[in-house]
Amino acid sequence: MGFLIRLAITAVALWITTLIVPGVEVTGRGGANNALTLIVVALIFGVVNAVLKPVIKVVGCVFYLLTLGLFALVVNALLFLLTDWIARGLDLPFHVNGFWAAFWGAIVMAVVTWLISVVVPDRLAER
Repeated sequence: MGFLIRLAITAVALWITTLIVPGVEVTGRGGANNALTLIVVALIFGVVNAVLKPVIKVVGCVFYLLTLGLFALVVNALLFLLTDWIARGLDLPFHVNGFWAAFWGAIVMAVVTWLISVVVPDRLAER
């Protein structure tokens, strides 16, 4: 159940990101199609972050230290672009138009996900 709640939180954060950040868009034909696309892209985003981010943190540890953590912003943007690439490969109507859209999109995603996670009780998310 906790997995589904986290997936829903990520999908909502992704939807809000598409509303706020120019260049991050879902171009489906209707509301239900867009909602399903957001859920699938949220799943892709979660898998990409769960698999690659820890590896990148270990390999790029020196860059994180030298830039006082600012390198994480670049890594998050690149992971967001990778999510876009995978979504395009699956013919999903989700598009990120370039690095800067991915950069700002990743920041908005992180902030919105955090805000929603603050509102949703931890006990509910852990069940």
